[in-house]
Amino acid sequence: MLGLETGVQRMITVPAPPLRHQQLILTIYGLYGRRGGGPLPVSVLIEMLGDLGHDAPGVRSAVSRLKAKGVLNSVKNGGTAKYELSPRTLELVNEGDERIFAPYRVTPGSPWVLAIFSVPESMRDRRHQLRTELTRLGFGSMGAGVWIAPSGVREGAKRRLAARGLAEYVEFFTGDYSSETDMRARVAQWWDLDALAAQIAEFMDYYGSSLQDWTAEVGEDPEAALAASTADLRRDAFRYYVPMLTMWRRLPYRDPGLPLEYLPEGWQGPEARRIFFGVHALIAPMAEAHAMSLVEKAAAA
Repeated sequence: MLGLETGVQRMITVPAPPLRHQQLILTIYGLYGRRGGGPLPVSVLIEMLGDLGHDAPGVRSAVSRLKAKGVLNSVKNGGTAKYELSPRTLELVNEGDERIFAPYRVTPGSPWVLAIFSVPESMRDRRHQLRTELTRLGFGSMGAGVWIAPSGVREGAKRRLAARGLAEYVEFFTGDYSSETDMRARVAQWWDLDALAAQIAEFMDYYGSSLQDWTAEVGEDPEAALAASTADLRRDAFRYYVPMLTMWRRLPYRDPGLPLEYLPEGWQGPEARRIFFGVHALIAPMAEAHAMSLVEKAAAA
């Protein structure tokens, strides 16, 4: 596992997964820019990303790109240029929380949703966009223009496609699958389970021991851990949690909550989920305390 030793007396190692500035900035805004942080000045982003090992020029460049893409909007506050999530991005981030943090595993026999699209030949780029978006939303491909997922992802998918200007090409139908065929074999045909398993395995490579490590460090009580934490430990929690969440947030989309009975034996998804939520409960409060301390320091300057 790649990482940096943090502190002299502690054994926590901070993994260093290969993540881009833009990915981390979006995570930071999702965590800290919607509540007490509000619009964040570039100076705060530079300090936060500096904690994560990135330099100031790269952060400024990433902010400019996100602004150009309409992900961030600039606002003036007390003569200081600050940035906040655009309304469209904020809606997508709020929707993402529903997938990232909510229970989502369905049981055999639950209804399915079909997404059927038809795009004119002259608009092949839209066809490619639809395939990409449906894959990211956790749909499997049953055939040309026919995609399937557990029905719980339907409303989020409709909102995402509408935000991308793709909703007019797609019709959604919900119902049961009545075939007596082996669903495990069907699911393996419709979804790229190898690619999904590889993503889960990558997450486990970086964070498979994280719950054990942090529990050994701070115990099992998040409130007690926060109360006893030092500034250095809160900074370490921030450095650990933001990249971990950035890696994690892709998985609940790619795996739309398929029943375990339909997945290969030994599927690592439930274990990865147990680890993420265990670490989330322990260190997210400490990470937020560090982030808010940077926001407050900038406001007082």
